[in-house]
Parts: sequence; structure tokens; C-alpha cells
Amino acid sequence: MFGLDALLNVGGKLIDKLIPDPEAKAKAQMQLATMANDGELAKMANDTKLFELEHVAVTSRWQADMSSDSWLSKNIRPMALIAIFAAYFLFTCMSAFGYNAQESYVQLLGQWGQIIFLAYFGGRTVEKLADMRSKK
Repeated sequence: MFGLDALLNVGGKLIDKLIPDPEAKAKAQMQLATMANDGELAKMANDTKLFELEHVAVTSRWQADMSSDSWLSKNIRPMALIAIFAAYFLFTCMSAFGYNAQESYVQLLGQWGQIIFLAYFGGRTVEKLADMRSKK
């Protein structure tokens, strides 16, 4: 994936394109070199590789679920998304009619909804983009 040299090369090109001031450019290049020496760029490259491995694991789990004969394993993600949104809508209606739900429950449902929404739709989008990119 991204090695340290590739990150340095990309970082240098970005600095050249985005920073027109020679003094600021020299300072940014010095910071990039410092990051490389301190091992921060190596850590960033490692984090990128870990993210890729995690994404591959999630994708393979989802593919295994979809190839399963179980109706529940194929539909659990959409059902969880619908359940979270239904509960959130219920709390919204309760609030509209003057019934107050505890704020912590509403926040928790909102966070769960974001996680499920991003995993379901964001994951599918990333998979489709990866497929399109691999076909080129």
C-alpha cells in the first residue's frame, strides 16, 4: 500500500502545489522531514494498512452473511437501521406532543443511528468505489 517513501513523495507534491509562499513551503517541508524522522509518517502508513485490513475483514463478513441461507443474517443490518430510525422518530413525536424523553437516550440512539448508517451506506459506497477502481 503506502510506504514511507510514497507518503513523503505525496506530501512533498502537496506542499509544492498548495503552498505558494517559499518561506511557508520551506517550513512545511521541514515539518514533513521532522515527521519522517520521528516516525509519525511510518505510524500513519501503518494506520492506513490497518484500516485497509479492517475494511477487508468487514467486507468478507458481510459477504459471508449474504451467502448464508439464514434470512436473519441477510437482513439484520437494514432491520437494525429501520429500528433505530423508528425509535428516533418515536422520541421526536414524543417531544412534539410534550412528552420528554431522557436526553441520554436520544443521544445514544443518535450515535447508534450514525454508526449503523455510516457502516451500512458508507461501507457499500466504499466497496462500490473500490470495485470501480479495480476494474480500471
